[in-house]
Amino acid sequence: MPHADMKSSKFMRTAVQVPDAQAKIAARASSGSTELVRLELAHGRTLAETVHAPHPYPFFRRSGMDGYAIVSGDTLHASSDEQIWLRVIDEIPCGYTSDQIVVEGTAARIMTGAQVPEGADAVVMLEMTESREQDGQHWIGLKRSIQPNANITPIGLEVQEGDLLLESGTTIRAGEQSVLATFGVAHVRVYRRPKVAIFATGTELLDVDEPLQPGRIRNSNSYMLRSLVVEAGGEPVMYGSIADDVAAARAKVEEAVRDNDIVVTTGGVSVGDYDIMGDLVRESDVDMLFNKVTMRPGSVTTAAVVNGKLLFALSGNPGACFVGFSLFVWPTIRMMQSDPHPYLEEWTAIMDTEYTKVNNFTRFVRGRIQIREGTVYAAPAPSRVDESSVMITIKDSDCLIVVPPERKGIAAGEKVRIIKLPQGR
Repeated sequence: MPHADMKSSKFMRTAVQVPDAQAKIAARASSGSTELVRLELAHGRTLAETVHAPHPYPFFRRSGMDGYAIVSGDTLHASSDEQIWLRVIDEIPCGYTSDQIVVEGTAARIMTGAQVPEGADAVVMLEMTESREQDGQHWIGLKRSIQPNANITPIGLEVQEGDLLLESGTTIRAGEQSVLATFGVAHVRVYRRPKVAIFATGTELLDVDEPLQPGRIRNSNSYMLRSLVVEAGGEPVMYGSIADDVAAARAKVEEAVRDNDIVVTTGGVSVGDYDIMGDLVRESDVDMLFNKVTMRPGSVTTAAVVNGKLLFALSGNPGACFVGFSLFVWPTIRMMQSDPHPYLEEWTAIMDTEYTKVNNFTRFVRGRIQIREGTVYAAPAPSRVDESSVMITIKDSDCLIVVPPERKGIAAGEKVRIIKLPQGR
C-alpha cells in the first residue's frame, strides 16, 4: 500500500556530519543581485563593491589644536631670557582658508581642525603664548622654540589616495558609515537582502493572537525565525502555519519558492505519520541534500533544492529549530551576500560547570558566556529541565557549547569549543 511504503521510507535516512551538511549547502548557495542605496539606509547591509580612497585624508594640512600658525625658524632662539614677538596677520576658523601667507615675523590665529595657511610649518598652542596690542596690531610672544611640523596633521596621514578603504562583503556598521561619508560616498552598492519565506506546519499550531486550546500550542517558532533572519541580514516573509497536509504544504512551498530566495519551514520533518515536510522533500522534483545530521538537537534537520532555491526544513522543536538555523540557514543568508566569513564565530572557552549528558551525536548545548580576568568561560543556560525541547533558555543563550560524540560528559575546568551566537546585527 502506498501509505505504508511512504511510512517505512521515512526511516531510510543516511546521517551526515555537520561540516559535510554545511558543505552541501555551500555548493548550492550563491551571491544574489545588488542594488544602490543611500548611505543613511546602508546600516547592516553588505557592501557589494570594493571602495578605494578618491583622495587623501586629511586632504589639507590640518591644525591639531587652537593656537597660532607660525614659521618654526622664528623660534629658534626663543627662551625665557629671549622672548620673540610675532605679528598676527589673520584669524582662521574651521571651514575657512586664509589668503594670507605666513612669513618670518608673522603668525595666524587658527582653530583646531582648520587648514594651516601657506608659509606656516608649525602650530603653537594658545597657552604657550602671551598677547599684546601695539599701534592697533596684535602680537604674540613665545619663550621657547617650536619644532617644524609641530601640531600639524599632514596631508594623507591616515589615508593616501587610492588606498583600500572597504572590501566587498563588509557589513556596513557605524565605522564603515563614517569612512564612506568621509570620502563622499553618498550612495552605496550593496547586496540585496535575500527574501526568506517562513512557515510552520502542524495542525496543533495556533496563531499568536489566538486563545489557548487543549492540545494546541502557539506558532512561536515562526517569530523566532523571523528575528534570526533579520539578524542574519535577510528579509523575512511570514507565511503563517498550515495543517498536516502534504498537498497544502506542496502548494505553500511552490508559492514560497516562486516569490522568495530561500524557504525555511519548521515542523513536519520527523518520522511520524503526519510529518509532511519529510515526505515532501523526497518527491521526484525535489533535490534533497540531506535529511539527517549527526547532531543533537535537530538530527532530522533537512535541506533540499527546489527549482534552484534552497529549502530548509527545520525541526518543530524550538531548541532544534534554533540550532538548525544557526548552523545552516544563517551562513546561507550570509553567503548570498558574499560575506567572506559566513559561519558563526567559534571560540575556545573553559567549561564553568560540568555537563553530564552522553550522546552518540555531537550535541550543541545552549549556553552563557562569562569573561573573568581575561578568560572566557561557558556554562549551559540554566533551566529546570535539561531537554533540547526547552524553549525558555533560547533567550538566555549567547553561545552553543559543542559537546563531541561519545564523551561521557565534560568536567568543569575543561576546554570546550563554543559557537558565538549573534547579539543583533
